[in-house]
Amino acid sequence: MLSPSVLGVVVGLALGFAAAFGGFYAFLIVAVFAVIGYVAGKVVEGEINLGAFLGSRSDRR
Repeated sequence: MLSPSVLGVVVGLALGFAAAFGGFYAFLIVAVFAVIGYVAGKVVEGEINLGAFLGSRSDRR
């Protein structure tokens, strides 16, 4: 598994390439998808509980 510092370097490189070759909007799109990937990873690891954000089904009566 990648350490947080190595993962930060990889994400930084991706954002740098997007900014250098694609312009500001490409940089922005890559940054948004990086955040989405980060949150998805936290959900898979169990560090973020989506039920707390979305509400559980048993509460909707």
